[in-house]
Amino acid sequence: MATRPDLTSEQEQHAQALATRMQARVSETVLEMARTLVATSDATLFGDTEFALRDQALGLLGVADTEHLPRKKSGYQGSSIDCPHCRATAAFHGYRERHAESLGGRICCRRAYYYCRSCGHGTAPWDPAVGLTERRLTPAVERLATLTGAVADSFENGAELLAETSGIRLRESTVERTTAAAGKRIAAVLSGDRGLGKSKPWAWHCDAWGRTVGYIALDATGIRPQGRGGVKADGRMAYVGMIFNPLPDRERVFEKLPKPGTSMTARYVSGLYPLSAIQPRLAPLGDASRGWIADVQIALSDGGAGREDLLRDHFGRVEVVILDFFHAAEHLGKLAKAWHPQDEPAAREQTAAWSRLLRDEGGDAMIAVLEEGDIPSSASARSIREEVRTYFRNQCHRMDDPTYEANGWFIGSGAVESACKTVVGSRLKGSGMRWSESGGDAVCHVRALYRSEPSQWQAFWQRDLAA
Repeated sequence: MATRPDLTSEQEQHAQALATRMQARVSETVLEMARTLVATSDATLFGDTEFALRDQALGLLGVADTEHLPRKKSGYQGSSIDCPHCRATAAFHGYRERHAESLGGRICCRRAYYYCRSCGHGTAPWDPAVGLTERRLTPAVERLATLTGAVADSFENGAELLAETSGIRLRESTVERTTAAAGKRIAAVLSGDRGLGKSKPWAWHCDAWGRTVGYIALDATGIRPQGRGGVKADGRMAYVGMIFNPLPDRERVFEKLPKPGTSMTARYVSGLYPLSAIQPRLAPLGDASRGWIADVQIALSDGGAGREDLLRDHFGRVEVVILDFFHAAEHLGKLAKAWHPQDEPAAREQTAAWSRLLRDEGGDAMIAVLEEGDIPSSASARSIREEVRTYFRNQCHRMDDPTYEANGWFIGSGAVESACKTVVGSRLKGSGMRWSESGGDAVCHVRALYRSEPSQWQAFWQRDLAA
């Protein structure tokens, strides 16, 4: 239940007068709702009747706005203002109407209009002040349109989902452009030096030594872009970065365990930008949790070029960068297949044996096997062996898996790989989908924010950020 606002005596008088003006129209709506209910049978009491009542109830919001707005000096700032386009003087030219889509339906807004003779532009300061978009949506409708455009599997279905869930009917193109505009604003917020939401520390979970542990991970996934004129273009990589607080491994951590029902907490960022550009967007996620203050910071990586340096350079308290165990195991599986090209069961058995060795004894032990073991007979197998051996030599400093697991740390990057699917793949990699760079980047940002802990999405839609 919403708390009652503290009003001045003058505001209370205005509220009483508004309530009086609304009563007649509200009574009509309430009577219509009563008639709708009385006309139902047991078979029709719910379902479509509930939607009809919802639309009638939301109409009361439109009544309130319609009665309240005409009595406001909406955006009047005197006889002239500085033109926002050229900074010359823009004179007041009366009040002009603009219709907007609200949760209560279409409403008419009369707001002050200023015209600049120097550059020929007109402006209504009230529109940005209250958050009306270029597509004439109120902030609440913009938020719902952005959400449905990002979570549905197409903008067309997003428009249908919006109508089904809220009764608001917008064109597919409006949902698409609204989602894109919100994504650009999210990107702008995250590229600055401020995080989203209040600075509230997380309850980081503990490792086997009782120290709190925070994780950061980074990965990329390809999407199909669309070039100018709708032609196909070369693939682009969408990066996904995350700061997360996974549940501890109960086989290795026995104290300070979270309560049953606790789930992983995470914050994501995603977009179509080069690797070097992700740090300014990842850093505010940590800042918003008061400087990334777990006792131990762990980074997980798949070994991609430049990623370890980025993680260490921009998150200076990272204690260790761990190579994803399963990524390393894939290389061992590739070598096992080359070693046993005609014997798939033997290849699987060999992969399992090498993987156990890597997990139980670490990268140095695996390198010793690769260097001292039998030399494959075929040239292709020898080439793959050298490739895998070079890979392990380069990554060995991140393969101390026995120590990592003894500490109760995670050695797999499954969380960020899952994020690549849920944040990017499930929306941007549908059959036949191709994206412009700006459109794909915007949707990545919206989905990353929505998939993060709820406070992040809610914080963005506060008027000081969403405007």
